[in-house]
Amino acid sequence: MARPIWTGTLSFGLVAVPVGLYSATEDHAVHFRQLQRGTSDRVRNQRVNERTGEEVGYRDIVKGYELTEGEYVVVEPEELDRISPGRSKSIEIGGFVDLAQVDPIFFDKTYYLGPRGAEYAKVYGLLHRALSETNRAGLASFVMRGKQYLAAVRVEGDVLVLQTMHYADEVRDPHREIDSLPEQAAVPSEKELAVACQLIEALSTDWDPEAYRDDYTAQVRELVEAKVAGKEVVTAEPAPESTNVVDLMAVLERSLQQASAVPAEQSAAQPAEEPAAADRKEPELGELTKAELYRLATEREVPGRSSMNREQLVEALQGPAKGKKRRLRAVS
Repeated sequence: MARPIWTGTLSFGLVAVPVGLYSATEDHAVHFRQLQRGTSDRVRNQRVNERTGEEVGYRDIVKGYELTEGEYVVVEPEELDRISPGRSKSIEIGGFVDLAQVDPIFFDKTYYLGPRGAEYAKVYGLLHRALSETNRAGLASFVMRGKQYLAAVRVEGDVLVLQTMHYADEVRDPHREIDSLPEQAAVPSEKELAVACQLIEALSTDWDPEAYRDDYTAQVRELVEAKVAGKEVVTAEPAPESTNVVDLMAVLERSLQQASAVPAEQSAAQPAEEPAAADRKEPELGELTKAELYRLATEREVPGRSSMNREQLVEALQGPAKGKKRRLRAVS
């Protein structure tokens, strides 16, 4: 079992329960060491004085807050330690908010909260049930690892979770960050909107987190495995081209036709009667998008489909032997 990264008391009003905080997610990214080309010698970073080029010892480094270019206010590490908030011994919920009122952009990292013993299960369960029935989250402020956090305590399945949150001044205004945003939203035609809504409905699916995989990390691991075996690998497929506004309606109708098998001339009206199976022309695999290929691979239960790129999905759907191990295509 994992060890908690923080222990203390979770309280609301006069009700308190000892809890432990556990990481809810983990990083599966592939990490590399820096080596000098042609050798197996590690390359390490050093703290260097940019004026003299000499290495500076850790004890000789202080903090500098830049006022203007080249002018700093110097702060000693001990001065920061004196004003650093001490570790919180409790997470005190000061209020409850309707989850529907909280924009997801404010949420940061997620942790599990667990009771510190079986004897606290009833109090823990009480808060879990109350939050679930009211669809609310408890707001609290606490200190962990020398940093003060705003946090929301909410229900996730049969456990309580704590999500650290961004403060209001940490969330950027998109209108200041994106200079290409129009002052007024462009208004689509009624027909374009109707077809776009139909396309969204045709591509709608149930949320299944197991259906989504980190393709890039899988490809990095395959790259490493291929290099161990003395092979080379394929490059990533190019990104789709931008849609021309002039061709927007045509692109929407073609997309809808591919997604729902509705003829283009019927796309904005009632669906046409499905043709007989013998008369229906199946699209060529090479004409399908990666999303369409993935749905077809799911229907046919193609193994390993979640980590395949578009070219590999086409190859798998063309009928490779069942159970055959998928290999990377070598390039010279």
